[in-house]
Amino acid sequence: MPRTPDTSPQTLKVMRALLADPATWRYGYDLSRETGLASGTLYPILMRLTERGLLETRWEPPAREGRPARHTYRLTGEGATVARERVAAAPAAGPGVAKGRAARLGEALS
Repeated sequence: MPRTPDTSPQTLKVMRALLADPATWRYGYDLSRETGLASGTLYPILMRLTERGLLETRWEPPAREGRPARHTYRLTGEGATVARERVAAAPAAGPGVAKGRAARLGEALS
């Protein structure tokens, strides 16, 4: 059975962070700190969600001269709807979840 798109634990972390205030523009660095995801994990998720129309992006001019512009992200209306659905449907993370997955894997291998 194929997996529902955007349901990996990492993507759900990003969605939860963005859902905290869907209208607010967020920096990738801030999202990385909040979610604990490394840039090599976070930015591909942000790009994929943007390509699917779930995030909008913009460049913010530098706050001080000599600093680079910063890329910011926020959920689109559709993105907020999809994020709420995915987060609501996700199993609660906890020790029992990992054990349940291990048990299902063991059953599948039997």
